Amino acid sequence: MQLVRQNEESAGRRKNRTRTALAVLTVAAIASGCASGGDSDAVKPAHGQQPLQAPPARALDSYAHKLGAAQAARAAAAKRWGLARTPLAAPPAPKAKPRITTRKGFEVKGQSSLPPVFTTIPTKEKVVFLTIDDGAEKDPALLRMMSDLKIPYTAFLSDYLVKEDYAYFKKMQDRGVSLNNHTLNHRYMPALSYEAQRREICGMQDTIEKRYGKRPELFRPPYGNYDVHTLRAAKSCGVKAVPLWASEAFADHMEWREWDRDLHPGDIILTHFRGREDWKGTMPDMVRRVMKTVTDKGYAVARLEDYL
Repeated sequence: MQLVRQNEESAGRRKNRTRTALAVLTVAAIASGCASGGDSDAVKPAHGQQPLQAPPARALDSYAHKLGAAQAARAAAAKRWGLARTPLAAPPAPKAKPRITTRKGFEVKGQSSLPPVFTTIPTKEKVVFLTIDDGAEKDPALLRMMSDLKIPYTAFLSDYLVKEDYAYFKKMQDRGVSLNNHTLNHRYMPALSYEAQRREICGMQDTIEKRYGKRPELFRPPYGNYDVHTLRAAKSCGVKAVPLWASEAFADHMEWREWDRDLHPGDIILTHFRGREDWKGTMPDMVRRVMKTVTDKGYAVARLEDYL
């Protein structure tokens, strides 16, 4: 009996040593895989089979493939729409939003408690933001072009023009465009009383909510003109910010607010829903002009709401 017990104990010790050795080899193999280069996530395949990858590597490979396919599609769309160069892709939206304050010289009395008025978003990224005002021209080609090129933009709408075709702007919203407030009738706001300004702003808030299901938080006063009553009225209607612009785009040229006549990180670009009746060109011509300017200067167009 004692000999049997000794044999069993000896066998148990051998099994434990075997398990320990296997564990050490496993850890060593993992460490070796992590320390080595390209084959760390691959399991050696049978002849003729593709390597198997661990989940992180597969996810990274899938992401890279999608990025490549998206850029190829964007390049093809750029060629189709007559752009000389493929638009640059914007960086990911910032996790921490920039602190927005009123631009120096744009203040009104009591500004500290009112929505900020600004022309540029504080960022070091080489991005700019495209905004389109009013709603006069309703060109289906614009919807197709911006969707094909994956160019983000923000609309500021006036009801006296939008009501001619609410459905057009619903298609725009369905493509991910934010629809914001540019008043009911595009009046010169400082000439109006507080009550009249509030009717213009709150009335457009109500219209956008009724037609498109969301009450805007952004407001742009017509012509970029405002006074303290404008901002007070806007705040009372739920407006959080008043983006103006640093440059303006037309179908055949750009106009600049800044002395150096150039783009800067975070600049807001203004343009309008216009066609050949008002411009020397179409909405797609305007987009081509903007994208040539932006891309040639090494900038990408980002989504304004991602930074607010």
